[in-house]
Amino acid sequence: MASQVASPSASLHTTSSSTTLSTPALSPSSPSQLSPDDLELLAKLEEQNRLLETDSKSLKSVNGSRRNSGSSLVSSSSASSNLSHLEEDSWILWGRIVNEWEDVRKKKEKQVKELVRKGIPHHFRAIVWQLLCSAQSMPIKDQYSELLKMTSPCEKLIRRDIARTYPEHNFFKEKDSLGQEVLFNVMKAYSLVDREVGYCQGSAFIVGLLLMQMPEEEAFCVFVKLMQDYRLRELFKPSMAELGLCMYQFECMIQEHLPELFIHFQSQSFHTSMYASSWFLTIFLTTFPLPIATRIFDIFMSEGLEIVFRVGLALLQMNQAELMQLDMEGMLQHFQKVIPHQFDGGPDKLIQAAYQVKYNSKKMKKLEKEYTTIKTKEMEEQVEIKRLRTENRLLKQRIETLEKESASLADRLIQHKCSSNYNEDFVLQLEKELVQARLNEAESQCALKEMQDKVLDLEKRNNSFPDENNIARLQEELIAVKLREAEAIMGLKELRQQVRDLEEHWQRHLARTTGRWKDPPKKNAVNELQDELMTIRLREAETQAEIREIKQRMMEMETQNQINSNHLRRAEQEVISLREKVQYLSVQNKGLLTQLSEAKRKQAEIECKNKEEVMAVRLREADSIAAVAELQQHIAELEIQKEEGKLQGQLNKSDSNQYIRELKDQIAELNHEQSTSAQVPKGQRGFSGNPPLMESTLSTI
Repeated sequence: MASQVASPSASLHTTSSSTTLSTPALSPSSPSQLSPDDLELLAKLEEQNRLLETDSKSLKSVNGSRRNSGSSLVSSSSASSNLSHLEEDSWILWGRIVNEWEDVRKKKEKQVKELVRKGIPHHFRAIVWQLLCSAQSMPIKDQYSELLKMTSPCEKLIRRDIARTYPEHNFFKEKDSLGQEVLFNVMKAYSLVDREVGYCQGSAFIVGLLLMQMPEEEAFCVFVKLMQDYRLRELFKPSMAELGLCMYQFECMIQEHLPELFIHFQSQSFHTSMYASSWFLTIFLTTFPLPIATRIFDIFMSEGLEIVFRVGLALLQMNQAELMQLDMEGMLQHFQKVIPHQFDGGPDKLIQAAYQVKYNSKKMKKLEKEYTTIKTKEMEEQVEIKRLRTENRLLKQRIETLEKESASLADRLIQHKCSSNYNEDFVLQLEKELVQARLNEAESQCALKEMQDKVLDLEKRNNSFPDENNIARLQEELIAVKLREAEAIMGLKELRQQVRDLEEHWQRHLARTTGRWKDPPKKNAVNELQDELMTIRLREAETQAEIREIKQRMMEMETQNQINSNHLRRAEQEVISLREKVQYLSVQNKGLLTQLSEAKRKQAEIECKNKEEVMAVRLREADSIAAVAELQQHIAELEIQKEEGKLQGQLNKSDSNQYIRELKDQIAELNHEQSTSAQVPKGQRGFSGNPPLMESTLSTI
């Protein structure tokens, strides 16, 4: 476990010299004030400190990839200035928790959660995150180097999005830098481990945060654990079914706790996914600055996605009054520009508000079941719609077949009338064909009636669903079905008219030919047949004209429908382009704000360094004054000894002169050492504040 606290020990070593006088609790001069556990922890930290000083590679890793990259996620002033007693106690407490993690996790789980909510010290985050998700000893860590040698189908996508991940952060902003390389390695390795998920863009922000705290092998193991045990894998699947569930649950929470805001969102068509999807996919890493997002991520490592629901609802509660006054575009700008900078002073207010939100786990489970039921019904409706489409297409084909059969029957009747060679077999055949046509018409009517009943039932079931998107989609399908139904009805009407015409002609033919088979044919039979043929052709021409007119109307309706569809598509494309412009401008604005905050941070660092230098000068002055006082006291003691020797007659004249010269030489040497000790840098002095050479000189005197 000593190796696990190597990172915080380095920070303790760098600040030990600056806190020699101000922190007596850590000074060796007062060991009685420390418990045995504290002494053991300090010993481990000092041992790791010495190992880091002798290991140049470790120093390069710590200083190059962590401190120089600006990855510290707390304010630089608190990291570089003298530690307060409260911070020292927090470090000692977290050191005990890390060293005794198994026992603390089992016996004091609630206390650990409370400490995590207050914030994990940034030097302990790497090891504590690994302990919270049980990723410190995963077998997959040994496969990491082998995975990097393989080729992933997602490499091009990962390379494309690397530059978009934390583009303003020093560790990632330079092309082909160490940060971009290790981020690519971790994302590539995971895409090979989990080929179903592969690579999803939002996951790079989580991996980037992990890489700011720990080496890439440990970050890979932690990310695998998060995907497996924290529902992130379901969020990042191609179907994103878990994200839809989270949106449904969060929307129900808004409806319950903020009904007025929910109604306002509905009236503006402001869907939950438009502002909250990134909250769940990146755990607020793309919403808030890193110090605030990291505090939320601490709690996420301990409690899971519950903190996202709490923080999201707390944000809406705190901004309800402003959002109620805005339209959809104004609300989008408010979420992108105002909310990210509301808590620049610190995340404590947001976290306190989040834990005042009522969160019912049982109700969330119930909402999950409801969402599953709704999705199942939607799938059944889609299957039913596909089946109705197939049946409609088959019915249309059957109607076309009937039209062809009727046309063929009419042609044959005309041909036989013209030939005047009628016989009983032909009459029977025509009767059979007429009966078959009527049967087909009856079947078509039954099928059409059944389809109409199904459409009505589908409308009733559709009206019972609250999902607006589902209603709009089903309404479009219903309109299409009704259009096809109208086409089928028109075709049936034409078919019925043709059948009636054929039946009338057939009856007339029977009436004329009944006596003709018994009596000899008359002379004017040919003229009658010609007149009848002309009448039939005229009716056929009228029918074809009506059919052409109906088809023309259908084509006009289809053309108008296509025009409307094109208008709608262009409007959607314009909306998408406008949203992309808004997103681009918001990203650009966010980048400028990030640069401003970075400039403020650098200014704060310079001020803190100046304060630290002033404090160091004051400490050196105090050390010099103390050393001068001790030397003066020692000189006085030596002079008293000299006077006593003269009075008691212990020395003769020559010996006293020699003794006085030796004392003067020693005093000169002490004064010289005093002047040189004032110039020695503070970090090179002893831990108690006295120069080691002065102590040796005093002991010899």
